[in-house]
Amino acid sequence: MELMHLMDDFLNNKNEQQAVSMIAYMRDQFLFLGIPTPLRKKLCREYFKTAKNLKIMDWDFIRACWDNPYRELQYVVVDYLVVKQTFLTPNDVPGIKELALTKSWWDTIDGLDRIIGNIALSYPDVNNTLLAWSVDENIWLRRIAIDHQLLRKDKTNAKLLGKIIVNNLGSSEFFINKAIGWSLRDYSKTNPEWVKCFIEKHKEQLAPLSIKEASKYI
Repeated sequence: MELMHLMDDFLNNKNEQQAVSMIAYMRDQFLFLGIPTPLRKKLCREYFKTAKNLKIMDWDFIRACWDNPYRELQYVVVDYLVVKQTFLTPNDVPGIKELALTKSWWDTIDGLDRIIGNIALSYPDVNNTLLAWSVDENIWLRRIAIDHQLLRKDKTNAKLLGKIIVNNLGSSEFFINKAIGWSLRDYSKTNPEWVKCFIEKHKEQLAPLSIKEASKYI
């Protein structure tokens, strides 16, 4: 992929007014060009069309975008990984971990969790890595571990889900407790009885936020 051409396209579509609101929404943590999601995807479409069928992962492209100061380029990386999902293997997990540990915030983490989750679904040995992440000192690796099975429905590994959540009970971290609630709420659409039993068993340790989120559909 021609990164410089892609960057030119992004710079040519810069919207300073939109950038101001996007920077404020992300609490002044990142610079933005002011490119909304539909336009970002449109600008990447032709580049991804070529990249989609290439079996190799362009980690030079990934790292160049991730190192870019504009947040939209980190979103491009997440979009690229989704496009290349079928070619991702456990060998890519260390690289994705590196992304998760840098420029970390919920917006990129909540894109990387499903990507890692899909790798684990194809390569179950990756579950051991996610179990290790669930007790890591880094909250973003923990959040990925908690939410990596979102939208799996009947393919959810309930035993693994339970272990990972138990590893994070008693946390006072908002992003952890919210993730616990989301993962339970999502699975409740498939197996409400399991979620009800889990909440009942751990209600003394679950944060009120987690219980509130988890109970939405049950």
